Amino acid sequence: MPERKYWLFKSEPTAYSFTDLLNEPNRTAEWDGVRNYQARNFLQDDMQEGDGVLFYHSSSSPLAVVGTARIVRRGYPDATAWDPNSDHPDPKSTPASPIWYMVDIQAEEELPRPVTLDEIRANPKLKDMLLVRRGMRLSIQPVTAEEWQEVLSMAHRT
Repeated sequence: MPERKYWLFKSEPTAYSFTDLLNEPNRTAEWDGVRNYQARNFLQDDMQEGDGVLFYHSSSSPLAVVGTARIVRRGYPDATAWDPNSDHPDPKSTPASPIWYMVDIQAEEELPRPVTLDEIRANPKLKDMLLVRRGMRLSIQPVTAEEWQEVLSMAHRT
């Protein structure tokens, strides 16, 4: 069995929040609409069932990790790309030749308190986290096991 990997998924809470995920049947949803090739490659090639997800609210106040989830279905073609009525159509992607991929995630835990971007930036143990790198805008990012543990530890501190 492959070693468990960890990821950070960004979502604008006005588009799709962690609460929305919690309210899904079985607390499970497809993570669709990713239209960046590097993030697509993570979805298509690198994510495995059981991998951990830090759910991050972007374009919000505060910017913060608010929950955890896990991958429950490996990457598969994102049908929203060939649906002209979806929020993320791409006429170059077809069922016969898909370009974009998605995974299914299942909510695990709403964090006892959000871990803000400012707190992450201020933590020396997280100084190399991709999230804090200048210019890093990917909506899906790998996270090390140590970063995962530190963020969760911060969330459980009172």
